[in-house]
Amino acid sequence: MDASGLLPIIAVFLLVTVEFGGHALLQFITTRHGTLTPLRERFFRAGHAHAGVLLILSLVYFLYLPRARFSSGAEWVFGILLPAGVLAQSGGFFLHLALGSEGRSSLGTHLTRTGAGAGGWACGEP
Repeated sequence: MDASGLLPIIAVFLLVTVEFGGHALLQFITTRHGTLTPLRERFFRAGHAHAGVLLILSLVYFLYLPRARFSSGAEWVFGILLPAGVLAQSGGFFLHLALGSEGRSSLGTHLTRTGAGAGGWACGEP
């Protein structure tokens, strides 16, 4: 199977995990209100939203990847780099939620920036 056949399947399965995250976020906001601090709630929302939107956009990316006429190896590299960047970018929000503090950079914020750069590079952004 080629990259444009397998990687969209993986992205759809990752979307299922985002749906479970949305369910968890809804529980924190409604039935377990006050469990998360305002900072943690903001970063939970940001991580969840970035993961969902960027994974949906990656499905569009995978439609156009074969049209770029890259070699099979390049398709695999760019095809893996994009979801890895998406996971790093949204995962960084969750890491900051766990380890970070208000107004200070953390390993999570650095991971978010790195993931955004990797995803942008996979899409041809400088």
